[in-house]
Order: sequence, then structure tokens, then C-alpha cells
Amino acid sequence: MLKTNKLTTVICAAALAFCAFKGDKDALDKKIYTLQVNEIKNGQAKNKKPFDDELEFKDGKLISTFLIAKHEFKWIKYKVTKDSTYDDEGTTKRWIEAQGMFTNDADETMTVTLKVDEYDIDGSYNLTKKDIPKKLYEFIGKEKVKKK
Repeated sequence: MLKTNKLTTVICAAALAFCAFKGDKDALDKKIYTLQVNEIKNGQAKNKKPFDDELEFKDGKLISTFLIAKHEFKWIKYKVTKDSTYDDEGTTKRWIEAQGMFTNDADETMTVTLKVDEYDIDGSYNLTKKDIPKKLYEFIGKEKVKKK
């Protein structure tokens, strides 16, 4: 009888520890944004028409359809560096800043920097190789409306 109670206690403690270890999700988790991406060269947009992109956040990683298609970068780990609220004419709005980085096997590093102002997003994708800039993209967009 005593062994069963100890076993039950150990199992319950392990389950609680697992739940606690899982941790809280950040404010961007499970959000999807539709973006317009421009390649920037000499301080100006290189193309007349921007590229379409979809940026998804899940479990501390982000994925961009544009980065997969153009540069074969898949999931990139990111970190929220600022999560706050502010008052805009009596309405409380959320402000989030985040940054992510990944280096592939070809020694290319993709750095993603972004700011979310309530439902709007803007930021950049910066591709470097051995710390030498190769490509810079800037994007703007909105949170994708989820269908119920």
C-alpha cells in the first residue's frame, strides 16, 4: 500500500514538472501575418512590385513562405525582446518587438527583426555570409484573419 502511494506521488510530481517545464507561450505564438516584401538595394526598393509572404509563429520559431522559396530557410528560432502596451486615444494597444537568427550549412545567416503594433507588422530579413551583407528585404503587413 505504501509503495503504491509513493509511486502515485512520483507520477503526479513528474506530470506537474512536465507541465511547468512546458512554460508559457509568447504573444506571437500561433499568429500568422500576410506580408508585402521588398528587396532593398542602395536604400530603395529594387522591384516595382513587392513579393507576397506569409509569416507564421509557432513554439518559439517562425517560418516565412518567402524565405523558404527564395533562400531555403525553414523554421527560424526567435525571441520576443519587448512586449508592452500603450494608450492610443483611449484604446490600449499592444507593442511587440522580436528578433530571430539562423545560420545554414553554407554559412549564410538570416536575421529577422520585426515590430508588431496591435495587428500591423513591419520589419526586415537580412542575409549575410561571413558577416558580409548579401541581401536586405523589408516587409510590412497585417495579422491574418482566422476563419472559424
